[in-house]
Amino acid sequence: MRSDAAAPLPLKLAAGAGLLFLFAPLFLIFAYAFTTEERSFVWPPPGLTLRWFAVAFERPDVWAALQLSLKVAAVSTLFAILLGTLCAAAVSRSRFFGRETVSLLVILPIALPGIVTGIALRSAFALAEIPFSFWTIVAGHATFCIVVVYNNAVARFRRLSGTLVEASMDLGADGFQTFRHIVLPNIASALLAGGMLAFALSFDEVIVTTFTAGQQQTLPLWMLEELIRPRQRPVTNVVALVVVVATFLPILLAYHLTREGEGTLGTGR
Repeated sequence: MRSDAAAPLPLKLAAGAGLLFLFAPLFLIFAYAFTTEERSFVWPPPGLTLRWFAVAFERPDVWAALQLSLKVAAVSTLFAILLGTLCAAAVSRSRFFGRETVSLLVILPIALPGIVTGIALRSAFALAEIPFSFWTIVAGHATFCIVVVYNNAVARFRRLSGTLVEASMDLGADGFQTFRHIVLPNIASALLAGGMLAFALSFDEVIVTTFTAGQQQTLPLWMLEELIRPRQRPVTNVVALVVVVATFLPILLAYHLTREGEGTLGTGR
């Protein structure tokens, strides 16, 4: 059977139905961001307008929530890149007792339900008498952002030929020089992809943030409150449109970056 043979019609229809199921709600969000109706969602929209974009732009609460989300996502991503890379290097480039256990523990936070992580962090903060702040949100987001960077970095480390590092050391380079000139260029795209995914996950996170933010509001929490107590409903859809774009672009770029370097690096394959 040829690998490039055309897919049967039922398979095409099933794929189309699956895509429609996934993306139809997003199209509704986009449509309601332009509706002239202010208090209820009527389909089809009675009219189209750009007014709500101007309204959202002028609301200070939207800007405050957006700035907090961007700051949290940026700092969480930096922590994730640093700690995730160190963990990946330790697990993939060395052998020690309990290595697989360490790998499991690093990955575990993203497998746990967000509410479990949130409750655990809130209890820990209360026990340590740590007040809610910007840094408690960052700590919560870093727990799952590290996993994303770690997964990308450890896969790239395992494809990096050890002979490159050995050759560098044999030629007189110290550990830092070897990392800077040999290791880092080969894992840079994986770290960038992991960082983008971590940023996207942090930017739109809700559950863990609910338990670690206190009275602060990130953009997703602002949206949630607006849905419960709506004021100018289309403004919420405009903000949702911004969130979709802000998370879609890093994920798309990360996808293209992770497609590179499929062979073992440094072996010529």
